[in-house]
Amino acid sequence: MATASSFLSEDEFLCSICLDAFMDPVTMPCGHNFCKSCITKHWSVSRQHQCPLCKERFDPRPALRINTFKSEMAAHFRNARSLSGQVNTSSGGVLCDVCTKPKEKALKTCLVCATSYCQTHLEPHLRTVALKKHKLIHPVRKVETMMCEKHKKPLELFCKTDRMSLCQGCAASDHKKHRLVALTDECKEKKKELEKNRAGVEQMIQERFQKMEQIKQSVKLSERDREEVTAAVVENCSSLIESARKILDLFIEVIEEKQKAIEKQAEGLIKELEEEISKLMRERSVLKEMTETEEHFHLLQNTQHTTFTTKDWTKVRVQSACDVTVRTATAQLETISTEMEKLCAGFQLERARLYGVDVTLDPNTANPYLVLSDDGKRVSCGDFEQALPDKPERLSSFGVLGGQSFSSGKFYYEVWVKGKTKWELGVVRESINRKGENIICPENGYWAMWLRNGHYRALTGPSVPLSLISPPQKVGVFVDYEEGLVSFFDAEAAHLIFSFTNCNFSDKLYPYFSPCSSDGGKNVAPLIISSISQTID
Repeated sequence: MATASSFLSEDEFLCSICLDAFMDPVTMPCGHNFCKSCITKHWSVSRQHQCPLCKERFDPRPALRINTFKSEMAAHFRNARSLSGQVNTSSGGVLCDVCTKPKEKALKTCLVCATSYCQTHLEPHLRTVALKKHKLIHPVRKVETMMCEKHKKPLELFCKTDRMSLCQGCAASDHKKHRLVALTDECKEKKKELEKNRAGVEQMIQERFQKMEQIKQSVKLSERDREEVTAAVVENCSSLIESARKILDLFIEVIEEKQKAIEKQAEGLIKELEEEISKLMRERSVLKEMTETEEHFHLLQNTQHTTFTTKDWTKVRVQSACDVTVRTATAQLETISTEMEKLCAGFQLERARLYGVDVTLDPNTANPYLVLSDDGKRVSCGDFEQALPDKPERLSSFGVLGGQSFSSGKFYYEVWVKGKTKWELGVVRESINRKGENIICPENGYWAMWLRNGHYRALTGPSVPLSLISPPQKVGVFVDYEEGLVSFFDAEAAHLIFSFTNCNFSDKLYPYFSPCSSDGGKNVAPLIISSISQTID
């Protein structure tokens, strides 16, 4: 009775990683099978738990359980393959054509007889004079491939002119004036070339193994650096938080002490005022009595007693406990806040650079006045309008779009703007109006910022002026499609310039670039898309 393995192809029992029969086969959630050791080693190198065939990712890593049915079938296949002599490294698996079962391994193939012989059946060719003249070669499965189809003679020659194998008949007829060499000699030359190539491939393999080790080592060093940097950042942040807490505690303490001092001062002033009020009230009574007297002599005699010296209270005030203290504390807290913002912006930029993409300019969208470099990385405004076809996707304004679109995920790119007095950068949706005048704002599908004569503005509609510490030389643009976020960074100073938030993206997004007009030679510098390094140091 035939086994199940006899009805299946050889590929059903081979691991696609090692290309050999399965050993302890395991089945992935996607349905593909691999040797347990092969997939384990593959995942240890790639560090991503995904199927090598269909690239489906598994999170978390699936448990590797041996497929017992597949394992048993693979074992039957290995046994059957071994018994049938299909794998034989010394003779290539070629069997004697003369032997009856069991067949012996072939030692030579005769091109004249078109037959393969084992050692026993080859003996007449070694002994008989007529058979000694036959051409014997290393055993091959298909002898007919070594024979000329036209002349039915062995292919013993090689034509270097036409790069093909020949028999003596071909050499005497169609290849008389061509460069001919013995097939064996050509094979020797070819083997030398292959050996050289093999050595080169071997070197490349070793180089890649070394690169793998270098990458693994870099990951280890990165993990160590991560721990050190994390500890340093935690320490610095803790110091800033502790400084803010100390300022807060000191602020409260000083305010309370000043309040007590002010209350004490106020008590003294109030007491003094009360005493003076009492004196004034007594004086008022005296003055009233004198104004009502009818004794003129007595009134004039006592006028000298009506003089009363009082304190000038117009300049006396109690200063608030918070005036100077609040200004001082606020200045200190603003300093801390600025440092925290710088630190946060640096982290945001580092995170954005993880999503760096290779952006090139799409010449089909470029305004005819714009000049693009051959590599699609530079754009500037020329002096003359080029004769270009007016395609629907071409912009009538001084702009050009990137050749790559994005409809999900995150992406980031950087652009050199050094030496320019005007420029516009950002992203646009695919469905923008590309012809005629267009107000640049989110409502019209633009999320951008610009520079005009030293002034930077976020084009929010109406636009918002931006206060920058220094003019950016290189601007980074980061987009989180799902989050609805577009951020602009000073890529060299690691400062966040501006962010559009809660953006409603429902279309493909394209990077947008405008070098603006040359402005009479003042703005001829190009916009240059910068490459974002992804090397492992």
